[in-house]
Amino acid sequence: MQITMREIHKAFGSNQVLSGVDFELRNGEVHALMGENGAGKSTLMNILTGLHKLDQGSISIDGKEHYFSNPKEAEKFGITFIHQELNIWPDMTVLENLFIGKELKNSFGFLKTSEMKALAEEQFKKLSVSIPLDLEAGQCSVGQQQMIEIAKALLTDAKVIIMDEPTAALTEREIQKLFEVIAALKKEGVSIVYISHRMEEIFAICDRITVMRDGKTVDTKNIPETSFDEVVRKMVGRELTERFPQRTPSLGETILEIKHLTKKGSFENVSFSVKTGEILGVSGLMGAGRTEIMRAIFGLDGFDSGEILVNGKQEFIKYPHQAIKLGIGFITEDRKDEGLVLDFSISDNVVLPSLKSFAPNFIIKEKDERDFVELLIKRLTVKTQSSTTRVGSLSGGNQQKVVIAKWVGIGPKVLIMDEPTRGVDVGAKREIYQLMNELTDRGVAIIMVSSELPEILGMSDRVLVVHEGKISGELVKEEATQERIMTLATGGQ
Repeated sequence: MQITMREIHKAFGSNQVLSGVDFELRNGEVHALMGENGAGKSTLMNILTGLHKLDQGSISIDGKEHYFSNPKEAEKFGITFIHQELNIWPDMTVLENLFIGKELKNSFGFLKTSEMKALAEEQFKKLSVSIPLDLEAGQCSVGQQQMIEIAKALLTDAKVIIMDEPTAALTEREIQKLFEVIAALKKEGVSIVYISHRMEEIFAICDRITVMRDGKTVDTKNIPETSFDEVVRKMVGRELTERFPQRTPSLGETILEIKHLTKKGSFENVSFSVKTGEILGVSGLMGAGRTEIMRAIFGLDGFDSGEILVNGKQEFIKYPHQAIKLGIGFITEDRKDEGLVLDFSISDNVVLPSLKSFAPNFIIKEKDERDFVELLIKRLTVKTQSSTTRVGSLSGGNQQKVVIAKWVGIGPKVLIMDEPTRGVDVGAKREIYQLMNELTDRGVAIIMVSSELPEILGMSDRVLVVHEGKISGELVKEEATQERIMTLATGGQ
């Protein structure tokens, strides 16, 4: 299927999101669509699939003008969109999620459950996914939910698949499996639009790249004819210095110590510590228990045994408000359901954990609150017209910046960052890394959980590797390599 989009314009009220964008997708190609957060990439694909109507321009499919009135119509035509924000029904089973709206029924209207299970198991086998089909989807990790969404798209027998940050919650092993599936689909003539901020992936699997900036097409090139630096320059409109800023850490005393933390079925005998001014990287495969450990420390989920010490004193953290009171912040990997209230404004989200500090006598000091929010919006370069903008209307990357602003705003002593740059563009990533350096320079201890090995290697002072709920190894910066981390992550020595 060949798709040509010409001179696409789209505005939401006074906000002009797209201004004459051109995009062409050829039959059986993997086409990268790149740009900073808010550049208009997702909006362009939402126009293609009928979620939004264009204001001006044309769309042609196989040489004929064609417009969809809604995404379901596009899906029936053979165009499937795997969104960055996952469309999972948490109270339904994995099988029900896979076939929602596309259930197989016999002539009497009864579900063909056995047939659906067989098809689901076949797709999971292709993706090397092992998730019980009768499990409630809400009990799955973000990475597992991502694989469910990918499997759901493959079940539609699509001719075009749009993947928006498909690997954001996946580890190296799952990513490699996905790449194998993409290569197989390409051989079958399926076209793929690949939206990602991970430059290594773009150069590994894509044939061509279209770069967008500020709602316009900057350039389209064959991958062999461009470079990492050129793509970044076109995305951000300026030269970007090193990908990871230099770190000159000045480590202080141990501020947080975890001793023999255990939760049956999730993690066992976990012990580690982090010092003031340190970035402790935590790596491991999907499902290894990284996130579960951090949630237990923050009081989101309980644990069976073990100790949490803050400044050498044992603390009993059962709820997040207790962790916050001790100066511990937690940037969750699931920003949509746990990190933000999407119907609230940017301002309301940012001040949530620190609201008491603006209302010492139960009356909110509105000017102080407004100045505080504006400062954080400016520091984290959140693209918005106003602090009163509804968070749900922002791009995924700008939502992530709001989550970070919220926890930076409490003035944390310890900041746990679970996938801190998920869905964030290369320019914004560097801004987040610089902010991390500024925080550690002020004595904040950071625990960074990340599936991106370059990020772990580029920003960590020490690396902990988790395998099947246990700490399988600890590496100092000088001895940490991708190979060593992956060896420990897969159970090797």
